[in-house]
Amino acid sequence: MLDLTSDCADFVRDGGDGLLHVFVPHATAGLAIIETGAGSDDDLLAALEDLLPADDRWRHRHGTYGHGRSHVMPALVPPYATVPVEGGRLALGTWQSICLVDLNVDNHDRTVRLDLLSG
Repeated sequence: MLDLTSDCADFVRDGGDGLLHVFVPHATAGLAIIETGAGSDDDLLAALEDLLPADDRWRHRHGTYGHGRSHVMPALVPPYATVPVEGGRLALGTWQSICLVDLNVDNHDRTVRLDLLSG
């Protein structure tokens, strides 16, 4: 899990009002808006491990053992998030962070697309 909040805040700074749309163009990654640093991020990863164990049950079998779970994860943690922007600042709640979630150990290169829709 990687916290993208400061990168997103930098991107919208001086952008006025609108919506920040964050998108990860990968079949094995998602975005979560979640509290970090108090255990919730670890709880999410533990819950995903419970729901999507890295074992041989997956029909999608290329890559490392259990890789098929990485292709199912975006159905639970979608590859997109939209956050309101007010006066060039993310309108997140006090404890909310924008995080990349990626269980895929086969690919370490990730792209995150940020778009600010003014309005």
